[in-house]
Amino acid sequence: MAITRRRFLLGGLGVTGALVLGWGVSPMRQRLEPTAPLVTPQGTVALNGWLAIAPDSRVTLFLHKSEMGQGISTALPMLIAEELDVPLSSVDIVPAGIDKIYGNVAMLVDGLPFHPDDQGALKHGVQWTTGKFARELGIQVTGGSSSIKDSWLVLRQAGASARAMLIAAAAQQWKVPAGECTTKGGIVSHPDGKQASYGELAALAVHSNPGQIKLKDPKQFTLIGKDQPRRDSADKVNGHAQFGIDVRVPEMLYATVIMAPSLGGKVASMNDAQVAQLPGVVKVHTLNDLNSKVTSVAGVVVIAKTYWQARSASAALNINWSGGEVTQQQLSSASVMKELRQKLDTESGFTYYKTGSVQAARANETAIHAEYTAPYLAHATMEPMNCTAQVKNGKVSLWVGTQNPSFALKVASKVAGVNEDQIELHHAFLGGGFGRRLEVDMIAQAVAVAMQTNGQAVQLIWSREQDMSHDFYRPAAVARFSANLNSAGQVTSYENRSASGSVTQQVLQRYFGLIPAGPDKTTAEGEFDMPYEFTNQKIASVIVPSAVPIGYWRSVGHSHNAFFKESFIDELAHAAKQSPIQFRRDLLKQHPRHLTVLNAAVALAEKAGPLPQGHAHGVALHQSFGTIVAQVAEVSVQDKEITVHNVYCALDCGIVVNPNVVRQQIESAVLFGLSAALFGEISFKDGKVEQSNFHDYQVVRMNQAPQVQVDIIASAEHPEGMGEPGTPPIAPAVSNALFALTGQRLRSLPLRLS
Repeated sequence: MAITRRRFLLGGLGVTGALVLGWGVSPMRQRLEPTAPLVTPQGTVALNGWLAIAPDSRVTLFLHKSEMGQGISTALPMLIAEELDVPLSSVDIVPAGIDKIYGNVAMLVDGLPFHPDDQGALKHGVQWTTGKFARELGIQVTGGSSSIKDSWLVLRQAGASARAMLIAAAAQQWKVPAGECTTKGGIVSHPDGKQASYGELAALAVHSNPGQIKLKDPKQFTLIGKDQPRRDSADKVNGHAQFGIDVRVPEMLYATVIMAPSLGGKVASMNDAQVAQLPGVVKVHTLNDLNSKVTSVAGVVVIAKTYWQARSASAALNINWSGGEVTQQQLSSASVMKELRQKLDTESGFTYYKTGSVQAARANETAIHAEYTAPYLAHATMEPMNCTAQVKNGKVSLWVGTQNPSFALKVASKVAGVNEDQIELHHAFLGGGFGRRLEVDMIAQAVAVAMQTNGQAVQLIWSREQDMSHDFYRPAAVARFSANLNSAGQVTSYENRSASGSVTQQVLQRYFGLIPAGPDKTTAEGEFDMPYEFTNQKIASVIVPSAVPIGYWRSVGHSHNAFFKESFIDELAHAAKQSPIQFRRDLLKQHPRHLTVLNAAVALAEKAGPLPQGHAHGVALHQSFGTIVAQVAEVSVQDKEITVHNVYCALDCGIVVNPNVVRQQIESAVLFGLSAALFGEISFKDGKVEQSNFHDYQVVRMNQAPQVQVDIIASAEHPEGMGEPGTPPIAPAVSNALFALTGQRLRSLPLRLS
């Protein structure tokens, strides 16, 4: 029989489908045992891929997440200590190597575009399959507010498994039933008086069978849920903590880079010969466009014996740039916004959520329309981009603070032309990540520079100006809303369409070379997944390819979509002649957790007493990364200067591991979001970024910082994200307070009164 093309394709799909089905129903990859033997501290015994025990019973946890101020160097040891029954003070941490068991599963699953209210079989099936796929990928990354969420079960299982192995070893040695043995404080005991420390049993426990692993009931927790002081605070206060920029290697050189100021720019001329003769200068090297190796635009590097010599020499290069003219003529903030609006005029976009039927206003209904905008934003981490690299004898050593160890190795391998097993990664604290250190451009550059130094280590440091003008920015966005209200003030129809670049498409292209295609949840998150119970609603988003490099910024799409959505909800409340708080309450009848959080934030504000004259409250409620946050902002205005005095915040993030760190993260997220709300804007003109440092890219100063009060709602639900969810509600809360105070509805960020 002749085989037609259609039959061939269908046959191929059948085979592929069978393979996928077989893979899909097979068990998930386990996350306790590493694929390669652990390299453990001398004298310690590894009981699984997460922990080892020393003869003195000290426990070593192999930390698979990057500490960038979110407190995981305290919280993750708490999970191990809780299930292992040891004091937290007895748990040491060392950075984990690269292994599939350390891959981030939760972050990939959370990236699926399902509505939180969807509890259907399709959602659960796709989540399960994605989780399985994530385990196979094993990408080791810290992001998406997923550190606790991703580690919650596996670290508790690692601790419980090790405890069971230690009990089994003691029971075998004492010839008693394991069920008669108990543990406390790193000691296994039996009712007849026998005792042995974990250190004494560890070597025997390696060969014991833990049997069925049983996790503690939350009622048995002695550490989890209790305030614990941060273990990294003392070293950060006294200067002992080592960030990437603090690294010192014997005979290390320093390098600075000057990159093309406009996209697509190349070096036309420079006085490199003269600069090479300046004191301390070792070499002047041109970095060609390394985009194919996941890095930034072309630039010129000066390598010198000290940082200041390199920095001073860089300033003397007098570089003339060429190329990029088309981009220069076309790229400006105005042209970007114009294109986003044009796309909303002509394209319907991808519909992420729809219920009922969105119809035009009837005769007795009021139509409300609004357009909101948000600009590009820089990450502006306090520690500028840097990486120390050494390429010697076919091996690469890296000293860097990174959120993305897996791709740090991949890009170093690609640039240096060595296998990944020939790369040694030394982890450092991150002086701010916020998504910027998910990128590995500075690592690629550092390796390329180290290849020019004949085996000497070199530390590449970006200046603040280079950092500000060569970021992977938070996308600019435009959102349009339409709603109808009947005579009773009820919303009968709600529609929201937005337009922006796609971070995920750019990231997949940068890292995997994939052609940009398909929907991207981050463009519409915070809009399509809201809890408000509108019977007829439709939320869609249009992806507009961005010439500007864009990346994940703290809370990603939620950062601006919360401002859009919560501001428009306030507009609807005003049009309905209802209080913004009661209006929201009426839309949350089937969402008790959201209603509880909203009421708790309002109660905090009310407890503070009557507002001073000239002050007003604004409210916002938003869920991101699984965590529900409500904020009430107390605001005043004098001579058009906006002052935020107090922020009252309530949240439900599921089970809390360390309440102390949760409160810190909320305070941090509020200030981060407030900086963006009041000042944040990266603008382009003639293809170039106009901002250069903190004088024209302001952040909230100490005297501008509000008091932040936090109420954590007790919950028995699985832990959710924490590092980012405090950021999205602050901009709309402040904006809504400004409307209550001045009558001006501000629909663009940053917030500026006319």
